[in-house]
Amino acid sequence: MKIRRKKGIQGKKGLEALQIGAKLGLADLTGGFQLYKNDGMIENSVGILGSSEYDLDLFFKMSPDLLCIAGDDGFYKQVNPSFQKLMGYTEAELLSHPIDSFLFSEEADFTNQFIRNSDIANSPLRNFENRYLTKKGELVWLSWTFFPLVEEGLIYGIAKNVTYQKEIEASRNELIRSLTETNDKLKQLTFAATHDLRAPVNNILAIFQLMDSKKIEDQETFELVQLLNESTASLKNMLDNFLGNLKQEDVMRVRVEKLNLKEVFSHSVGAIRSLVESSGAVILPDFSRMPEVYFNKVYLQSIFLNLISNSIKYSRPNTKPLIEIYSYEKDGRSHIEFTDNGLGFDLDLVKKKLFGFDQTFHNHKDSQGIGLYLVHKQVTELGGKIEIKSKPNQGTKFTIFL
Repeated sequence: MKIRRKKGIQGKKGLEALQIGAKLGLADLTGGFQLYKNDGMIENSVGILGSSEYDLDLFFKMSPDLLCIAGDDGFYKQVNPSFQKLMGYTEAELLSHPIDSFLFSEEADFTNQFIRNSDIANSPLRNFENRYLTKKGELVWLSWTFFPLVEEGLIYGIAKNVTYQKEIEASRNELIRSLTETNDKLKQLTFAATHDLRAPVNNILAIFQLMDSKKIEDQETFELVQLLNESTASLKNMLDNFLGNLKQEDVMRVRVEKLNLKEVFSHSVGAIRSLVESSGAVILPDFSRMPEVYFNKVYLQSIFLNLISNSIKYSRPNTKPLIEIYSYEKDGRSHIEFTDNGLGFDLDLVKKKLFGFDQTFHNHKDSQGIGLYLVHKQVTELGGKIEIKSKPNQGTKFTIFL
C-alpha cells in the first residue's frame, strides 16, 4: 500500500486507497501529514519524513490490533499477522474458508443479520462484538470497527481482543447474582426468624397479664418479675420495629429522621437493664454538645444496644465496666464515641476481620460474632463510617461518624 506525496491525487484506485488509509487512522502514524477530502480529491499536508514514498504495509503487518479486508462474497481478502496469531490459522487457511466458518456457531446468523441491517454504507460500524473459535477450539471475543468500500465490494475491519474484559464482566455478573441471591435468602431468613420470635414473646406477655403480681409478697421477686415484664415488652417492640423495617426495605430506602440521643440511649439500656444491673456497670452518657442526630431509629437503637452490651460482656475480670458515651459535631459531621475500660484487643491481629460476620475475638460463652458486623453494616449503609482504637486490657473506643 503506497502513498505518494502529490497533491490532487486522481483516479478511483488512488482515491479509495487514501480514503481507507485516512479512515483507518494510518495516515497520522506516518510522520505528521494528514489526508483530507477536498472536492473529490484526497490531499496531504506536508509530512516530516524525508522519503517521498511511505509504505503503509508495514503498519498493517506490525499492528497489534486485528486488521482484515473482507469481500462481499463472504471471504477474507487479506488478514494481518496479529489476526493469524490469535486465530491460530495460516493466512492461506483464513483466506480459503468462508468467514462464517470461523465464527462461533451461535454468532453467524446474528452477525450477518446485524451487518445487513446496519447502515454501514454511509458510516462506519463501531464497537460491534461477536465471538470466534480459534484453531485450538478456544472462544474469543472481538470488538470490531468496520469501514465499507461499497463500490469495490470490500469491508475493511479493525478488531480488538476483548476476551479478558468479557471474562471479568461475566465473573462480576455472576458474583452480583450470587450475592443478590444470598442477600435475598438472608432477608427471608431474618424475616422468618423475627416473625417467629414474636409468638413466644407474645405468649410471655400474655402470661404476665394473667399473673396477679399483687400476690407476690417478696419485694425483690416482685421487682424481678416487673423487670422481666418490661424487658419482654421492650423485646416485642424491637421485633415489631425490625419486622416493619424489613418489610419497608424492599420498597423504599431506610427511613432517616431526627432522633433524640437521650431517648435512644434510654430505650437501648432498658432492653438490657438486667445485664447492666447484674454487672454493676457504670454508664456515663453526655449528649449536651449534640443532643440530636439524623439517622434511622431502629439502626441507632441497635448500635447503642450492641456496643453497650459488648462493653459489658467483654469487661476485665474483677473490674466493673465503665462506659462513657459522648456526642459532638466536628467538621460538619455528627460524632458519637463509645469508650470502655474492658479487655480490648490487638488491632494489628484482628483489624481485617473485625467487622466480619461470625467473628469472635474473646472466649465468652455468649459470643456470636454478629454484633460488630451489624454495627458496621448499619453505620455504613447510611453513608457513615466507624473507627476503633483499642489495646489489650486497656479498653476500646468506637467513634461513629454519621
